[in-house]
Amino acid sequence: MKTMRASVLRGVRDIALEERPVPKPGPREVLVQVTSVGTCGSDTHYYEHGRIGSFVVDGPLVLGHEAGGVVVARGSAATRHALGQRVAVEPGVPCFTCPQCRGGRYNLCPDMRFFATPPIDGAFCEYVAVHEDFAYAVPDSISDDAAGLLEPLSVGVWACRRGRVGPGARVLITGAGPIGLVAAQTARAFGATEVVVTDVNPRRLALAAEVGATGTIDVRQTALASSGYVPDVLLECSGVPSAAAEAIRTVGRAGRVVLVGMGGDELALPLSHVQNFEIELTGTFRYANTWPTAIDLAASGAVDLDRLVTHRFGLADVEQALTASARDEAAVKAVVRPQE
Repeated sequence: MKTMRASVLRGVRDIALEERPVPKPGPREVLVQVTSVGTCGSDTHYYEHGRIGSFVVDGPLVLGHEAGGVVVARGSAATRHALGQRVAVEPGVPCFTCPQCRGGRYNLCPDMRFFATPPIDGAFCEYVAVHEDFAYAVPDSISDDAAGLLEPLSVGVWACRRGRVGPGARVLITGAGPIGLVAAQTARAFGATEVVVTDVNPRRLALAAEVGATGTIDVRQTALASSGYVPDVLLECSGVPSAAAEAIRTVGRAGRVVLVGMGGDELALPLSHVQNFEIELTGTFRYANTWPTAIDLAASGAVDLDRLVTHRFGLADVEQALTASARDEAAVKAVVRPQE
């Protein structure tokens, strides 16, 4: 086992299979045979535009960061996992020593090495090497696809933590994409009694209701402002600035707003509402210390990740996976299975 197949982004809308050396795990790394990788909007954006903000693809890049697999080799000092252990991969390894890392905010580490963020290669390949502390054992009750989708679930867990979602909370989630759908399930698992999800896609709204939303609003048909819903917490997952601004205006007194979706660079903030109602507003950037909770949520059935998977592709068809949502409005989450 000296070489492997990798799907490589060589330029805008230019992806090809290449033979690459199988990575050698460092002393505290494990080699993971990748069994499933979810596609993310960021992967599609790199494919279509070659950059996201200041992150520019200036050389060949392997995309994919929602990965699960099986440990097949260990570095000389790696002891955490036995060979054959199924794992979910947390795709970012920080420096461990900077003030953010030492303060427990390793997601804000300025030297983070994150899969599929230039110039770090991702997981649309047959094998990856990862620090053993960032590979998490998963039980057999979690499927291969769900093991990879613990990554977007971690985004939902982090958003709910940042919004202090708890028992009795009334939560509004804008956007019924994969992140909105896992955030809705997580909010219910955290004790929210009302979780209302908005979108413009009726199929996704139906899925939101199926997986646990207590209410949905098709904002093509009903303006959010006229719905009368007053949430304690807004989890803004659409990334659409106009939708975010409209939703913020509905948040009740002493409410909390968590900006999760990535869209425009600027947001027209309804400042008088934020000030008069003493609304807390925060952004989120990835996650920290979320995988144990995400694993428990998926293993217990509180969150159904497999229900989100609508398309599956082999490694030769990564381009099809990245464009599935553009071709099929019923698409929610496409996954790539590198061993196929």
